Amino acid sequence: MSAWNSPVRVPASVRVVQSLRQRPRPALPRAAGFVLLAALVLGTGAARAQEDRERAPLEGAPVPERIGLSLTVYNNNLGLVRDVRAIEVPGGQGWVQFREVPARIDPTSVHLQAVDGQPLAVVEQNFRYDLVSTDRILERYLDYPIQVVLEDGRLYEGRLLSADPQTLVLGNASPDGAVTVLSREKVNDIRFPELPEGLITRPTLAWLLDAPRAAEREVEVSYLTDGLDWHAEYVAVVDPDETGINLSAWVSLGNQSGATYREADLQLVAGAVRRVTPQPMPMAKGAAMERMDLAQAPGFTEESFFEYHLYTLGRPTTLADKETKQVALFEPADARVAKRYESNPQRDAQKVRIVLETENSAANGLGMPLPEGIVRVFKRDPRGRMQFIGEDRINHTPRDEKLRVFIGYAFDIVAERTQLELRRLSERAYETDIQIEVRNRKDEPVTVIVQEDLYGFWEIVQTSVPYEKKSATQIEYTVPVPANATETVTYTVRFTQ
Repeated sequence: MSAWNSPVRVPASVRVVQSLRQRPRPALPRAAGFVLLAALVLGTGAARAQEDRERAPLEGAPVPERIGLSLTVYNNNLGLVRDVRAIEVPGGQGWVQFREVPARIDPTSVHLQAVDGQPLAVVEQNFRYDLVSTDRILERYLDYPIQVVLEDGRLYEGRLLSADPQTLVLGNASPDGAVTVLSREKVNDIRFPELPEGLITRPTLAWLLDAPRAAEREVEVSYLTDGLDWHAEYVAVVDPDETGINLSAWVSLGNQSGATYREADLQLVAGAVRRVTPQPMPMAKGAAMERMDLAQAPGFTEESFFEYHLYTLGRPTTLADKETKQVALFEPADARVAKRYESNPQRDAQKVRIVLETENSAANGLGMPLPEGIVRVFKRDPRGRMQFIGEDRINHTPRDEKLRVFIGYAFDIVAERTQLELRRLSERAYETDIQIEVRNRKDEPVTVIVQEDLYGFWEIVQTSVPYEKKSATQIEYTVPVPANATETVTYTVRFTQ
């Protein structure tokens, strides 16, 4: 007995009534055979049904040849694409379409202009993003016949009454009007007569253009898209004397926009470019990184642009969809560095921070505006093996500014703060005595910078060692401590209200 004559039946409580099963609907045109779709539909299938009126002009429109592509990527998940293509413009009005556009494009940002400056009017602009997928085809085939093949080879044919992530419900052409409920976990193939009208395989931009005469024209299409991002990553290797570093910088580019940019001229913008809260974009989907592409040759040049900094790669590059690419930002540079021990007991309790400080200047071997990013610091051990010793995130650092990298806490240095006494002087004033003990358990001398945070109206009335006022709320002590020794700082501060 065939699968059609012996369907999987369900209880009468879930059967449909005869009037529903026989409800007249115009059938979709059938091809000679069914199109086979496994887990996901990707092909175009048999000949497509005629488009509805508003989409009809896009069918058969020429697809222009790309002759130039440039890409500007910002720090905030944003990219600007400039796509130059040669198009055949008919005299009067005619349709032109662009494929290979990102699914996360902002359609409201699209701008088309003729490169030659001659008249070319845009009458209408469409962005089509109703893409082929199993669920979209099932949605279009509600109340139309399909075939379903289970993993055991049984074939079921019937009118699709319902489809959800768990089940398919088919209305069978059996005398009693029974329905068949199939688990989608057991489905091997779903067969449809053809691809439903209106579905496309790739996001597409289309324009109705008006030109005075037919000719081949070069046009530039520019638009913004989400899903493009970049950040800087730095590798610093400290020399054996801990007085210098070798600094290299990489740019990591991420593409989750839904399109591949082949042989594009690449530029990066560093700076806080303001954006209005974006509207939800069609087809916006998160995606995991599929592969990493590492480009070894450096090639970025830097220049000021408006109130930002622009980095331009001196060669074309390809940025594939769902790819992360790394490109060297500048040649490795050697710079002098100072290691600082910094204590702020009110912030870090007894811990003492290790900070590497250098100057981003040409005289110091650097001098290029450094984009925000993570600095990872390494040093070779006595056996010559490279060891990771810490990392920090730096902000955008202009030329001739200090670059500070906090890489961890010192193991053998402790700073302990104690409030010795609190005295009320009046209803609006009081004094407190503070003691800070710095203990060095290393076999070499160190200098610790002790920072104290003071708020309100304050005055240091007594101190055991000189201090430096760094701001209205902070003072700083420089405390040299011999090897395996302890140094103590005491001071009295008066607060008034």
